[in-house]
Amino acid sequence: MTADRPRTKRSWTVHVPFGLVMLLLLAAALRILQYHWREGAVLVGAALLVGGLLRLLLPEDRVGLLAIRRKVVDIVTYAALCAAVLYIAFTITGGPFDATS
Repeated sequence: MTADRPRTKRSWTVHVPFGLVMLLLLAAALRILQYHWREGAVLVGAALLVGGLLRLLLPEDRVGLLAIRRKVVDIVTYAALCAAVLYIAFTITGGPFDATS
């Protein structure tokens, strides 16, 4: 750290909401790699839902990397992607490794 660069007041806690969403996505990837693709897809949808809720509830200075665009655009995007992923997870039968198909 150089002497002419002031230390920012933001703490590491601003990254906790993004970290929580990433942990859910890591759990989803693990379930998908274990050939439980439907459970993994539901966890991806849950991660999007949590991201949208955190974006809705947290103030701008606490949301961290979950803020991409304006608040309304972010919330609508998270909700639409969540709905699409959950719809696919709950309606598609079988799967790429299903022996009965």
